[in-house]
Amino acid sequence: MKTTKIRYNKKEKLNDPILLVGLPGIGNVGSLVGEHLRREFHAKKFAVLYSTYFPHQVIMTKNGGMRMVSNRFYHFQNKNGKSIILLLGDSQAGTPRGQYVVNERIVKFYKKLKGKTIYTIGGYSAGNQYIRNPRVFGSAASRRIKEYLEKAGILFGQTQGSIWGSAGIIPALSKSFGIEGACIMGETGMLDIDANAARSVLEVLKKVLNVDINLDNIDRIKKETEKMIKDMEELSAESPEHRLQTKENVTYIR
Repeated sequence: MKTTKIRYNKKEKLNDPILLVGLPGIGNVGSLVGEHLRREFHAKKFAVLYSTYFPHQVIMTKNGGMRMVSNRFYHFQNKNGKSIILLLGDSQAGTPRGQYVVNERIVKFYKKLKGKTIYTIGGYSAGNQYIRNPRVFGSAASRRIKEYLEKAGILFGQTQGSIWGSAGIIPALSKSFGIEGACIMGETGMLDIDANAARSVLEVLKKVLNVDINLDNIDRIKKETEKMIKDMEELSAESPEHRLQTKENVTYIR
């Protein structure tokens, strides 16, 4: 097997495609956003990427079979008839070299499809707490795309640190291929799966991608998550350790 390869249906017709990358990462914001769009618009799979840089495992399927770990490309059309390509997957490459090899392969494939704009979706960690009103931040590879995304309500210049993995490497690499690129990040905290952050990103993507998005399903996941958090907080408040700690804190403050 070659290090990284893409199998795709060359018969698929794509019109001025925009690539949206939603791979696993912080808060699984990218995965939630991408999967919601795939289901909402009944996106059609047209290509699959395999790589020896992915984890050495296989995925068991519902019918008792198995498949290789992969990244998958889907497409649907927006209101203007433009093709929106979704890149979803089970995993990212597990090594620094793998990250560069796989992500460069993704950008080259998109270039071959005559694409001009890439948005990666990720989470921006705001610490160990649940963010009830998450903001949406951006980091862009060019001034033009930054100004365009600002008009959609995405905040720039308010984050710091590094963007790890595909969410950062893909838009950074895209610039050298003549492709516009930016990372869009939902503010997230302590959750492994943050539907609230994903919802905030989906709201701005309505403008960015020129699509109408039904958010009922993501709202259901958000409500279930918030109920779970509330139950955990109430359980913690009732514990003897919490009561003792609270009593000690009150006494100390007095």
